[in-house]
Amino acid sequence: MTSQRPRTILICALGGEGGGVLSEWITECAAHAGFPAQATSVPGVAQRTGATSYYIELLPEPAPEGLQPVFALVPSAGRVDVVASSELLETARILERGFVSPDRTMLISSSSRVYTTVEKMQMGDGRFDDQRIHDAAKAMARDYRTADLEKLANDNGTVISATMFGALAGAGAFPWPRNVCEDVIRAGKRGAEASLRGFAAAFDAVNGVAPKVAETSAPQPELPEPLPADFLALPASVREIVSHGMARTKDFQDAAYADLYVERVRLLIKAAGDAGDPRVAHALEEGARRLALWMAYEDIPRVAQLKTRASRFERIRADVEMKPGQILKVTEYLKPGAEELADMLPENLGRRLMRRVQAGKSLPFLGRGIHVATTSIAGNLMLRTLAAMRKIRRRSLRYVEEQKQIEIWLDAKKTALARSPEFAGALAELPRLLKGYGETHLRGKANYRAVFDGIVAPAIKSGSEAMEAQRLRKAISAALADPESSALSQLLAASRSEPPRLLAAQ
Repeated sequence: MTSQRPRTILICALGGEGGGVLSEWITECAAHAGFPAQATSVPGVAQRTGATSYYIELLPEPAPEGLQPVFALVPSAGRVDVVASSELLETARILERGFVSPDRTMLISSSSRVYTTVEKMQMGDGRFDDQRIHDAAKAMARDYRTADLEKLANDNGTVISATMFGALAGAGAFPWPRNVCEDVIRAGKRGAEASLRGFAAAFDAVNGVAPKVAETSAPQPELPEPLPADFLALPASVREIVSHGMARTKDFQDAAYADLYVERVRLLIKAAGDAGDPRVAHALEEGARRLALWMAYEDIPRVAQLKTRASRFERIRADVEMKPGQILKVTEYLKPGAEELADMLPENLGRRLMRRVQAGKSLPFLGRGIHVATTSIAGNLMLRTLAAMRKIRRRSLRYVEEQKQIEIWLDAKKTALARSPEFAGALAELPRLLKGYGETHLRGKANYRAVFDGIVAPAIKSGSEAMEAQRLRKAISAALADPESSALSQLLAASRSEPPRLLAAQ
């Protein structure tokens, strides 16, 4: 009579990640080794594409002759030997449910993350702290192994189920040798070579061996133009950001617009003086980054340009794993508002439209949701026509207003760089409030102007930048944390009620 208890394995994956294939691979390996095994699955519904748990029990040796082991259908808390998760927040969910035991469970998790709706809704950086999950996993598991299994899968042209399989094998989760796993993958034939590459990369990664990235035929992104010679004296981080900023602004408008970006960065560099000071280097780095993002703002032509790119449809095909002969249909949901339409019109016409709207006169086709099939001829032509309007963008209302505000910000930034690197670094982050389009953009623009007029302009005028750097950072954080702007209003009201500060004698 065997004294071995079943080995229990719990696999946690999101929809479309191949968790069912991984479960089948494991049970096939057990069959090849002559070990009894049973697999069950429990589908779930979640906001992050749906989570499914696969539970496997297997005997790590052949069953005694004439006897058949009885396996459980669902896992029990604290009685799971191996847990494998395809995503870090799924790992947190399994930890919370008590399936991981410090005296029994080997936990294998991908360090990659699918962000939740709550995280995406935040005006600023709403991401949860991943390190808290890693710390909890180390404390609650007998053995914790982690690697970016999603990246390893993408680098090797396969899906995450293959890298999870390799991570499990590499961590010693199976009572059979590596070659049994590889033989089962080969038997699948289709996509076997890519799966084997991903398997091998993950096998090494969970054992601390740096993975070898497979060469693929995927097109490489176009490199930005070489930086001007006077940029070579800058720190490498600043040079890299400026290089990408040139590429982004050129893609947004044209080469002349990228030249304007470079000229603006040159003015910041000249005002900064000593770029060897790490505080100055940080202020320049963030300033160059935010300037590029600001200059490539999201208006209707920009959104239409991004939605009609061939690379976008290629990415969608890959995400849904389209097969030859299948038809792809992509539908966009649009809800144009008066501000968005006025922004893309010539300045005078746009202002007239806004005056009409502010007077209470609406337009019948605005504010209503419409569906546009990007993959249809009519829908694609419509969006391409909107995208082509970037050729007249320089005469648009929003372009005029954005460039005016950018110049005001640049003047303040140049002054701050010469006086206070700390204030200049905080001022570089102020354009974070400007994002999106429609109501999101209007709310961010109102917050931006409130902070600039309430803190930045007075500090620049009085020469008190060094004393106001911390207040500026708090105002930016308050604006990003509270969509209703109540925290920002309180902070600015408090600053107005404080007595004026005296500058230290020079």
